[in-house]
Amino acid sequence: MPHRNQTALNRQRLGLPESGWRQRWYTIIFEADTRQGRLFDVLLLIAIVASVGVVMLDSIPSIHARLGGLFTVLEWLFTLLFTAEYIMRLSVVKRPLRYALSFYGVIDFISIMPTWASFFVPELAFLIDVRLLRLMRVFRILKLTVYFEEAEILARALANSRRKIFVFLGTVFIITVILGTVMYVVEGPQNGFTSIPHSMYWAIVTLTTTGFGDIVPKTPVGQFITSLTILLGYGIIAFPTGIVGAELAASIIKRPLTTRSCEHCLTEGHEPDAHYCKHCGSALPDYHVEAQPDNAPGPRTPPKRN
Repeated sequence: MPHRNQTALNRQRLGLPESGWRQRWYTIIFEADTRQGRLFDVLLLIAIVASVGVVMLDSIPSIHARLGGLFTVLEWLFTLLFTAEYIMRLSVVKRPLRYALSFYGVIDFISIMPTWASFFVPELAFLIDVRLLRLMRVFRILKLTVYFEEAEILARALANSRRKIFVFLGTVFIITVILGTVMYVVEGPQNGFTSIPHSMYWAIVTLTTTGFGDIVPKTPVGQFITSLTILLGYGIIAFPTGIVGAELAASIIKRPLTTRSCEHCLTEGHEPDAHYCKHCGSALPDYHVEAQPDNAPGPRTPPKRN
């Protein structure tokens, strides 16, 4: 009981709603550990995929000529739906500006901005294709409990391997410069290697084993260097996979993760028994989650916090 009273005091100090429609809709919109939250995310995913499909089909001239009017109506329905959702998200968070300037907040705004901009300023109709950025909102749906732990492991592995990858890319860049310079000297402009940057383009295409064939060596020495470059490219391709794979193995965690979000800074992924935000230190709302059957797929749901 003292802990619950302290939580209530912290909520009052932070200006967070103790109950009511804002608290209820915050849980539904920003979290996915309840039936309503999962349903909201699934419906949102369907709307995003359908809206992207409409944009793609509308870009086909033959289909646009027959169904252009229907696509326009559907686009406005999707725009009104996403606009209402965006306004709702701003309404239930403590600091709307912070959410609006966050990564997902910017993506949400960009997903509805082109249609409204072309309506009020017809000269901006060329921005309408930016609507395809709505597909990036699918990443938000990956916070569903069954996927969230895997997404956390992958993000941690990529973050831990970023320095190794930067070193690897730097090494590849140095190799590209060396190969480009050597081939410029060996082949020369008469064989299509007109400059060092142009020869570096050949080195990148050859190292990645793409082989467009627009620049090819003519001399025996150049062909020998090309053969070695191709073999080197096969070895280089395996390096990033090994780096990220090793970090993935080291980043596998056993602790349960949830989609709990801080109402103060919107940080996700708090442990079931956490009382305060791991990012800003604000008091977290009580954790409520529906129990799953023992044979349900995915990670077991942690017990409800009292």
